[in-house]
This record gives sequence, C-alpha cells and structure tokens, in this order.
Amino acid sequence: MLKIGVLVSGGGTNLQAIIDEEKLGNINGNIKVVISNKEEAYGLERARHNNIEAIYETNEDKVIEILKSHDIDLIVLAGYLKIISPKFVDEFRNKIINIHPSLIPSFCGEGYYGQRVHQGVLDYGAKVTGATVHFVDKGADTGAIIMQESIKVNDDDDCVSLSKRVLEVEHKILKKSIKLFCENKLSIQGRRVFIND
Repeated sequence: MLKIGVLVSGGGTNLQAIIDEEKLGNINGNIKVVISNKEEAYGLERARHNNIEAIYETNEDKVIEILKSHDIDLIVLAGYLKIISPKFVDEFRNKIINIHPSLIPSFCGEGYYGQRVHQGVLDYGAKVTGATVHFVDKGADTGAIIMQESIKVNDDDDCVSLSKRVLEVEHKILKKSIKLFCENKLSIQGRRVFIND
C-alpha cells in the first residue's frame, strides 16, 4: 500500500474525497500526513477528524523533510496555493500530482487559482471548462496531463455555480488518478501520460 501525503491551503474538499475513497477501499494507498501552509485551513481539521497527522508548515525545506520522514510515495496538491520550488520537484520527481479547475492549457499558470479561474472562463466566453489532474514539473500547471474531464458552461452560470460543478469533476478525476498511480498503471513518455491495463 502506497503512502500518500496531501498538501492543502483551504477547505480540503478534494482531501475529503480522497479520504472517503480510501475508506471505501478503492485506493491502494493510505494518507499518512496532511500539510498546510495556512494555519487556519479547514483541511487540517478534516485530517484530524480522520486521525491523520495534520501539520501547519510554511518552510518548504521542512515540508520536504516531513514527507521524506514518512517515506511518502505520492504527494497530492489538493488546493495548495503555493508554487513549489524546482528543488521540491527534483526531490519527488514524477511523484507529485496536482488538480486544477480548468482544461489545461487554458486558464492556468501564475495568477489562475480559485475563483479567478472560473471568472476567467466566464469573461472569455468559453463554452466548455472542466478539470485537469497533472504531474507537477518546474513550471506552473505545465506538467504532463494524467486526466481531464469537461463540462458545458451554461448561459446562466456565475463563478459560484460553475465552481460547484467543476468541483464535482475535480473529485471524480482526482480519485481516479490516485487509484491508477497507486496501482502503478501510469507511465510517462515525454509530455504524454499513458494508462496501462
């Protein structure tokens, strides 16, 4: 069973989706630690409620140290609103995945996080949006894409309604991607990620 570390900055609804999936026995992995760069992040409370070690830490070197001390096999950035350094990426190459609330390469990169992503979609007049799970490399939202799913943008959508529907997709594809990673079914060739049977 793989050891998972989750990094959060906010409410941790994606974290909760992973916890629930683990409890159902659908993931061959176990969340060992949840780390947040925000002391008041509700994601830490979610971890404590589920008897998972919860740590507030802003120093990246210490975060790396904590993850290594737990022998973490997979790091999930679940609403972690902090760009990680090239050093961090090198330490855990191809072991870090991120969930982003748009169809990368649209509405992503620096400055595109939270409601800003959905506002960008609406302002541009895009007809579809969705979510993307990708491996993390040294750029912002530039890593190889594992999974994407789209939804239609409705004429009466605002940021709240759109983010709510995108979040449902986020939960779905993040759980699937973690499951595949834990079953060693993902392989990377260049920029392409293949799912192996």
